[in-house]
Amino acid sequence: MNYLHHFGLREAPFGITPDTSFFYACRGSQEALNTLLVAIINGEGFIKITGEVGTGKTLLCRKFLATLDADWVPAYISNPGLEPRSLVMAIAERLGADVGQGTDQHSLLDSITRKLLELALDDKRVVLCMDEAQAMPIETLEAVRLLTNLETGKRKLMQVVLFGQPELDRRLASEEIRQLRQRITFEHTLCALDERETAAYVVHRLSVAGTTGHTLFGRGALRTLYRSSRGIPRLINIVAHKALLLVYGEGGSLVERRHVRAAAADTPAARRGSRWWQGALFAPRHGSRASS
Repeated sequence: MNYLHHFGLREAPFGITPDTSFFYACRGSQEALNTLLVAIINGEGFIKITGEVGTGKTLLCRKFLATLDADWVPAYISNPGLEPRSLVMAIAERLGADVGQGTDQHSLLDSITRKLLELALDDKRVVLCMDEAQAMPIETLEAVRLLTNLETGKRKLMQVVLFGQPELDRRLASEEIRQLRQRITFEHTLCALDERETAAYVVHRLSVAGTTGHTLFGRGALRTLYRSSRGIPRLINIVAHKALLLVYGEGGSLVERRHVRAAAADTPAARRGSRWWQGALFAPRHGSRASS
């Protein structure tokens, strides 16, 4: 990225691809992670994590999976909006169950059961994490519930964590899947960051990316960043990245309020406005050096 050397960074600080090395343990995200860890130790029922778009559900999911030790076998489904058989087949593949494309439903479930029992005998515990769960059809949710009926005399053979947008709650309110709803024993809702957390979040990501002791965002810029992003991490990242590009285009070293305002104006989810980059990226950089 062209501005990394200019700002003394090792890597891009505000990417939108979930990267666990940038996980920021604010109160809300740490409480959510603690909820997940306590819930799987408890070993019963479903676990549900909800949050608006951009609040960090996928990053939390990946951080949670990265936290698990060798006693756990994780299965991650990134897009569970599949019909029941396709999802069950995907779960079987994640677990390493011996199935073929032509396997009928009975044989498929039997293979999963045998694999889960095999893992249990090896003192392994299985956790299935499904992202974007609000997209799951009712029939598919019911199929997952039936899979969790598999158990030994002491515990479930597989625990399930649902990550989804608030629409997931409306889907779970359906009477058709009330049995699943009753099995949700732990839940947490991810919220946006407050103003103090937003400033700390920016500092944290810059530190992970390589800054050492110097400030790239002024106080006014941080306040404006919070107001334009409303504390939503994904929007913070997008606007902050654009603001850094603007400063780089000017050959400067500090993000000011005007840079954030211009960046936010070009970010539809933050604020509509004029094209911030016209003339900025190609403006004289007053001696600044680009990097590869």
